[in-house]
Amino acid sequence: MVEIGLSLEFAASGRRGTVTSFLGEGSQGSVYAVSVVPGGELALKWYHRSTATNHQRQALAELVERGAPSGRFLWPIEMVEGIDGSSSFGYLMPLRPAEYVGIDRMLRGKVPTRYSTITTLCLELADAFLSLHAQGLCYRDISFGNLFFDPATGTPLICDNDNIGIDGRDNSAVLGTLRFMAPEIVRGEAGPSTRTDLYSLAVLLFYVLMVGHPLVGRRQLEYPYWDSASEEDLFGRRPLFVFDPDDSSNFPIPDEHASVILNWDIYPAYVRDLFVKAFTRGLIDPGNGRVRESVWRAAMARLRDSIVRCPSCGRENLFDQDRPRRACWSCQHAIEPPLRLDLGGQYLVLNEDTRLFRHHLVRDYDFTRALAEVARHPERPDVWGLRNCSDHAWTVRLDGGERRPVEPGRSVSLVPGTTITLREGEVRLVL
Repeated sequence: MVEIGLSLEFAASGRRGTVTSFLGEGSQGSVYAVSVVPGGELALKWYHRSTATNHQRQALAELVERGAPSGRFLWPIEMVEGIDGSSSFGYLMPLRPAEYVGIDRMLRGKVPTRYSTITTLCLELADAFLSLHAQGLCYRDISFGNLFFDPATGTPLICDNDNIGIDGRDNSAVLGTLRFMAPEIVRGEAGPSTRTDLYSLAVLLFYVLMVGHPLVGRRQLEYPYWDSASEEDLFGRRPLFVFDPDDSSNFPIPDEHASVILNWDIYPAYVRDLFVKAFTRGLIDPGNGRVRESVWRAAMARLRDSIVRCPSCGRENLFDQDRPRRACWSCQHAIEPPLRLDLGGQYLVLNEDTRLFRHHLVRDYDFTRALAEVARHPERPDVWGLRNCSDHAWTVRLDGGERRPVEPGRSVSLVPGTTITLREGEVRLVL
């Protein structure tokens, strides 16, 4: 037990700190807030003596030395030892900001969200786990308990990173959380790996987008009791996707799984097809059937670009190129195909706050600097244009063939048929 007010000195960095408050306790240890000089407020996880093994110590030391694969991980940044005079140890990590909440709160309707929020969340989760797996590491326990996000932006934070290990090398007592475990782990045929992480990621993304579990459908009613044995059967021995195209015996029930049925129809085919692959072939072929993080990332970026606001109620909807005239999910008002930029087969829907990034032309997932943004005319607020936010002039070709330059800071009218040539590529305004 670490006492509140305890003064600490961290050997590796030479910094000093004071334990300011108790934050929580888990099966492995307790977490405290620590004021560190220099460094500000950090979190200290201190292991129970029963879990402070030499294996855990070595694994932590390796993680500290590696450093975080991206800023989305609350990563161990320094080992801490010798606090209570025992052989136990712990580590410092960034403190989770107060505005971040658990993803499960969103699914329970406790946190309002928009499509722009959840698509950003899914995109950045896929990107974060791609960066982790690219280093040859596996997370092992992707689940609600370890994931938080900012409801205002969709930005995720991934916690409990001390159980991360090298794929194919490290054994771990942590197998995961049952509802997120790959079927082969549930059956005892395999341990955690990057392949099983991909399955868990697909379950997580399905939960976020569809608000339900991909394997929990009609079959749930077959069990006299819904207990751990039932879950092991449904998630391990007899897994079946609720929207399996060849077997409808586990289809969701309207009274029990209404949100899954409703949301499934809202998303475009390119998203639904990925889930079908992940939970049909992916159930039986871990090596080739699972959807890669990069594929999810591309799909979520495309999905975020398709957001259109209902002209009647203002709610965000998803424009589907294959089903262009659909009613608003909220007010049922008919939404006409929106003005959008043709990016060469994919589209960026133009709303009043839309920005065009370098990513849209070169697919580098860099969303730090906009090349263009939708903006009001300075003297006519009912007129909108696309403002040049880059540092070079555009060449604009109108539908009639006339060409003219658009210098940085200037705008081009939002007229369908207009082609804009940027240094990074060419886009076209279409309806």
